[in-house]
Amino acid sequence: MDPSLIAQLPPPLPAEQIIGMNQPKADLRTHRTYTWNGWDFTVPPGVFMPGETSRMIHQRLLDGDIAVRGRRYAAMGVGLGVETAVAGLRGAARVYAVDVHADSVRAAGDNYRRLVTGAQAPEFVPVVSDVFAGFPEGHQADVVTFNPPAVSQPVSDDPDVVRNVCAGAAVTEAFFSQIAERDLLAPGGEVYLIVSNTADLRRIIGHAAATGFRAQIHHLHDWEDGVLTHLFRLTRGPAGAGDGDRDLEAVR
Repeated sequence: MDPSLIAQLPPPLPAEQIIGMNQPKADLRTHRTYTWNGWDFTVPPGVFMPGETSRMIHQRLLDGDIAVRGRRYAAMGVGLGVETAVAGLRGAARVYAVDVHADSVRAAGDNYRRLVTGAQAPEFVPVVSDVFAGFPEGHQADVVTFNPPAVSQPVSDDPDVVRNVCAGAAVTEAFFSQIAERDLLAPGGEVYLIVSNTADLRRIIGHAAATGFRAQIHHLHDWEDGVLTHLFRLTRGPAGAGDGDRDLEAVR
């Protein structure tokens, strides 16, 4: 990876701005519903609703920009499970729903089985796990997505809010270290990580590089309020043809 990539990443926003932008909603412990792409999802208490950054991943899975057809797909921090349903409908070979929160994994499974039907529906593998600690032994993924709770400032002492919003860079460090140590990414596999400058981007991508990942900025979204959201594509192994950085896309 070009060291200049890490150097050009923006530092975290001021603490007061980060805290002000990431205040939790008061309805977390209520039953809610969520609609996206014409699909209705049930949201049990304690399960977080997807936000705009999650929808950036969902749309790219739906459009095929993040290709899952015929590939083993793992959704880390699956939450409500929108991405697992999309991957199943897009023809993934197998779908892993991974989350430390058992109710989220259960909700993802319920939504998946309701939306992804038929004899050809890909196998759904629920994994209640602290990052990859409980991932099935001997299994690998071809595609992994993660919208981590990497906000760099504490916004609450509620454990549910912390695990979904402000666990900080430590959660991404465990994520990349475990993939590398357990050889969880198949040859030619890809990791798509979405983080903004409410997190410590340089620390996160620097650790990924130190554990053998090459990072590219796959997409850059400027929200025009100081927040810059980066969707990184990360791979492992020797660099190959066609694996260069994409041009940055600034979406207004």
